[in-house]
Formats: sequence, structure tokens, C-alpha cells
Amino acid sequence: MMHAPSSHNGLATAPHHLASQAGLSVLKDGGTAVEACVAMAATLAVVYPHMTGIGGDGFWLIHDPDGHVHAIDACGAAAARADLSLYAGLKDIPWRGPLAANTVAGTVSGWKQALAGDAGTLSLDRLLRDAIDLARQGVAVTEGGAQIAAAKHAELIAQRGAYGDIFAPGGRPLKQGERLCQPALAATLQMLADNGLQDFYTGKLARSIAADLVALGSPVTAADLEAHRAIEPRPLTLTVKGAHLYNTAPPTQGLASLLILALFDRLGVTEGEGFAHLHGLIEATKQAFLVRDSHVGDPAHMPVPAQSILDDRDALAAMAGRIDPARALPWPQDSALGDTCWFGAADARGQVVSCIQSTYFEFGSGLVLPQTGITWQNRGASFRLAQQGWNALAPGRKPFHTLNPALARFHDGRVMAYGTMGGEGQPQTQAAIFSRYAWFDVPLQQAVTMPRWLLGRTWGESSTTLKLESRFDPATVAALAAAGHDVEMLAPFTATMGHAGAVVRHADGLIEGATDPRSDGAVATW
Repeated sequence: MMHAPSSHNGLATAPHHLASQAGLSVLKDGGTAVEACVAMAATLAVVYPHMTGIGGDGFWLIHDPDGHVHAIDACGAAAARADLSLYAGLKDIPWRGPLAANTVAGTVSGWKQALAGDAGTLSLDRLLRDAIDLARQGVAVTEGGAQIAAAKHAELIAQRGAYGDIFAPGGRPLKQGERLCQPALAATLQMLADNGLQDFYTGKLARSIAADLVALGSPVTAADLEAHRAIEPRPLTLTVKGAHLYNTAPPTQGLASLLILALFDRLGVTEGEGFAHLHGLIEATKQAFLVRDSHVGDPAHMPVPAQSILDDRDALAAMAGRIDPARALPWPQDSALGDTCWFGAADARGQVVSCIQSTYFEFGSGLVLPQTGITWQNRGASFRLAQQGWNALAPGRKPFHTLNPALARFHDGRVMAYGTMGGEGQPQTQAAIFSRYAWFDVPLQQAVTMPRWLLGRTWGESSTTLKLESRFDPATVAALAAAGHDVEMLAPFTATMGHAGAVVRHADGLIEGATDPRSDGAVATW
């Protein structure tokens, strides 16, 4: 896949083709890019349940037709009962089960916030229509979904709740091509369409959700759901050669994504795909991750504001100066895990949206609520069981998030929305795609398709090596190894590198989009 589809009317891209089609159908019915993204978000919850769902969190970046860029933080906080006493005797929060389901799910509040500030006029029933139909009638299980269900079967089938009834009927995981029906989730989405999105937090639906969570042993209660609100923090911003960049503020790792590009921009690399390009971005990643892991968490508990780090030119110059152009900094550091879905859309008016949502691990905590069919996230399992310090557990505190959607406004008038799934790989893939497209003149789809790398861990991986797809020039691979990088070669197209996508709206109104051949996605346009 080497060519980016384009049009002037509107475009949607997602890592599953049915989600892209849902977004396109909304655009063709006169919907906005925001409305298309709500439709895609709901559809992804149905067709990609191993990656995302309405029991998770989400973040948005929205470029409006007038040029204003705003962000939405739909991240749920730790429950009031999720304190250190709840985990007495444990060294860490479990990754699965009710104690992992310790934060509110913010995704639906993000949809509500995005629609509240939008010019769209379509009904909720219309926006959720395709997702409801697909949940009720069933969808074909993807190859990746079947692989994950098989690999994680033992730990997921052991959880209380409805996981086995929905995703492993008869005691075995669903196989590729089999029909996955989710009638309870269909009914839940229909309730949201009928009663409004706030029903998730304060209505009849909220009462059903809370009852199931309490029955399954989660500390999240009806009071926690009622207290939740999505917010609109100021996006992080950075100016680099040719463009003004945007990303989401903490608790996301958007700071790291911007730092990588800020540092690489200072290295003076003039040619893409060779040693200088890859080594420079990899070493910039290390410097950015060191800053991220020292500072980023719930912004209410950060002594140094993230934007001030990006604004400190002397500090950026010092970080760039610590990058050896010939040698690799010894690694690893601790890495961040997680899986995700990024999706984006643009409409003819000039609105461009970059959106990302996740339940953290594959199928989140493994708790699937029997009454509603919602898979609840385990994002709060990343909290540290400590009295204070980075990402320490406390009631009402937001957990550190690998999620971060990206957006760029070029000096020539182009607007680019881009992102990927992949935990630790998200900032790295963003840097690969942006640097190729913006600085080395690689066409948009090629920038997504070309071989990628990953320093550290991502979903499904525990090693901390520098992973490279085998399509890289062997001479470049040899040079990286000679410079001290701990190189590990992977398959030519591997989902380990995430499922990326991008949308670009040109100043003349032309819109082009890219999807990742590593995913089940498509670009939908007309």
C-alpha cells in the first residue's frame, strides 16, 4: 500500500475498515469530522474489542475550520476506594481482574464533550447506528483479534464476568472469520443513543454499570461515575522547521512525542532513512523518555508544567547536545505498555480531528460487565503502590497514559492529524511518520507503510531491544549495531510496530489519508 487516497469532500481513516466506513457514511450524510470520529469510536468498540471500547479512556485534538485547535482529556481518575489499603500485602496492582478495574472509563464523556462544542447536527442515534447494527448482527473476527484472544485466553477466561460468554463461547476463543455478536453492547449503545451520553455516568445505564462493577469486586462506584467529567486542557505546542506541532498534555506522553521531534530538529540531519535519521530519532527518544519518566503524570501532581519544558530553549539545546551522533546511549529504562486505536477524519469545511482511545491491555482488565457487555479498562494498573512520587496511587488521581494523538499545522497551510497504537512505540512511530512526510518529502501513505523501528516494549512484547522490521537496508542495520544499539530483527510487516494512520488537509481543500498495512484498516473517502 503506497498511495494515499484523496478527495475534496471528506475522509475517514481507522485501523478497521468497518470503522472507516462508519465515519465516511456520517460525512456523506452531512456530518462533521467530529461526528465522523464519534461514529468511528463507537464502531471500533464493537469491531476491535481487543484494542478499545467504551470502558476505556480517550483523548482528542480538534482543528476547527477557523484554525483554532483544542484538546479533550477523557481520562478517568482512580476510584474513591482505590487507595493503598485496598492493595495491602501486594507489591503491585494486578494487571487483570477487579483490582485492575480501579478507574472510571472516560471515553464516552469525550464523545459528549467533542459533540457539545461542535457545529454538527446529526442525532446520536444516527452517529451510533452502524456500531449498534454491527454489535447486534455480528462481525467477522480479525486475524489479529483471534491471535490475541488465543494468546491471552487463559488469563481472560479466568476472570469473573461475561468475557467467556461473549468472547469464548463453549470455552474456547473465537477464531478468525467467526461471527462475534455482542447483543448486550448493542443494547448499551442504543441506550446511549436514546437517553444521551451522560446516561453512562448519571442515568439508568450508570446504575447498571455500577452494579456490575461492585458485584465483580471493582472499587469503582456510582459516585465515582457521577463525579467524572471530561475536560479541555490547553494542548502542548511546539514550533519546528516548517510546522507548528500539537499534542495532548499530561497525563499523556504527548510531551515525549513533541520532545523527540524538537531534539531531532536540532541535529541537522538532511537525509532520511539512513543511519543519521534512525539513530538521531532513536537517541532523541531516549532523551525524551528520560524526561517523560521523571515528570509526566497527573498534571495536578507535576511540579514542572509540561509546556515549560518545551519552551525552555536552553534545556532543549542541552538535551540535544547529549546525543552522540555516532554512539548509542546505553539502554534500557523501564518501559510503558498498552494497546490503542488511533483514528482521524477531515471534512470539507476544514475541520481535522486526531483521536485515540484504549482499554490499555488487550481486553483491558478482563472484566466484561454482564448487563451491559462493556469491557472495563485496566489503565489504573499502571499506578505505583507508593505514598507519593511519580504515578503513585491515590483516590481521584489520573494515571499516566501512553495515549497521545498528534496534529501539525504546516506553515504552507496544510493540517495533518496522525497517530498510532503501540504503548511505548507511539511517540516513535509519530516521529517516523512526521519526519518522513514533513522533512524528507516522503508521500503520506509511504511514510506509514515504510519499515519502522521500536525502542523498548509495546503491547505483546516484553524485550527492551531496538526492534527493526527486516525491510531496512542491511547497511543501515549494521551501522546501528556497530554504534551500540541492541538490534533485534522482526518480520517485514509486524503489528509490533503499531497500527498507524494519518490525514492531511491541504490549503486548497484537497484531503488525503493513509492507513497502516499492518492493520485491518482502510481510508474511506468520496
